[in-house]
Amino acid sequence: MSAHPDILVIGGGMAGISAAALLAEEARVTVLEAEPHIGMHSTGRSAAIFILNYGNATLRALNAAAYPVLSGRDSGVSFLSPRGELLVAQAEEMDTLDAYLEGTTGIERLTPDEAQALVPVLRTERIAGAIIERDAQDIDVDLLLQSYARQLRARGGAVLTGEKVQSITREAEGWRVETTQNTHSAAIVINAAGAWADEVASLAGVRPIGLQPMRRSAVMMPVPDGVQVAAWPLFGSISETWYAKPSGAALMISPADEDPLAPQDAWPDDMVLAEGLYRFEQMVDIPVVRPTHSWAGLRSFVSDRSPVAGFAPDAPGFFWLAGQGGYGIQTAPALAALTRDLCLQGESGFAPGLLAALSPERLYQSAD
Repeated sequence: MSAHPDILVIGGGMAGISAAALLAEEARVTVLEAEPHIGMHSTGRSAAIFILNYGNATLRALNAAAYPVLSGRDSGVSFLSPRGELLVAQAEEMDTLDAYLEGTTGIERLTPDEAQALVPVLRTERIAGAIIERDAQDIDVDLLLQSYARQLRARGGAVLTGEKVQSITREAEGWRVETTQNTHSAAIVINAAGAWADEVASLAGVRPIGLQPMRRSAVMMPVPDGVQVAAWPLFGSISETWYAKPSGAALMISPADEDPLAPQDAWPDDMVLAEGLYRFEQMVDIPVVRPTHSWAGLRSFVSDRSPVAGFAPDAPGFFWLAGQGGYGIQTAPALAALTRDLCLQGESGFAPGLLAALSPERLYQSAD
């Protein structure tokens, strides 16, 4: 570890570790993580699927930019495996399905019978329409995170755990960051603190971006004997009121909840889980049984639901890398490359419109 890094990255989730790994090619980088291990919060609790058509236009551009890394096209090492995403609509949801299809690529419409052929437990009488993105793929999150961590360390970067930030002070030549363990200084601070990013900004006297953490819960549920789920796609409601994904011989089922919470180590709400399982149960002909376990994580959004990546206009050397919502894993390679470009070169090969759509300045302007 360099005693005097050029860049301090606050946050050891996927966003912080991936950005640090790329930055370390040309800069001295130290990651400060409050927890005992990297990837303990949202990164470690992700449903982890790459869906090219997921999110708004800004996110879809990032998805496309991240695909060469995730697929192994650039390195020969793929972090993806086949899965597919099947979305079903009831009669009252058909307008939502039509709106979802606008601007998409590689999506097929299916009949109810065709949807049931892919997921035999679906109840065709409740399906008015369905679509499939066959190229949606599972992401091996741990493999991706550890790959970036190895790159970072191989390039001389450091990851310091148990270093909860307590104060951030602007100095003549950069920033001083005091943690529970040490004092660090660097010319650039990257705020990749996930749900805590606005709190980190406040410590630095930087204007917050209006980040709102949202709880997303899930359960693991056994399926009846003889039901083979491994080859099924992820399947769910076009209105995002529930979804299910095969996990081994069981199903991971989520109520697709977005309950606002303060930054914290999130836990599921039993009533929210019960309501989501009820919605799932209405669309399938298998019984809902007691889950083996449940969990929750936080997905953090700003007002326009696009990520925030760029230097704060009110604080030289303070870089935002936050607000990834539920898209943080699949967009990480693209946002890491963008962060590297802006921090080391002051510019990026990404389209100007995309940079503007990610810049924190857009949020300050809309609030004024």
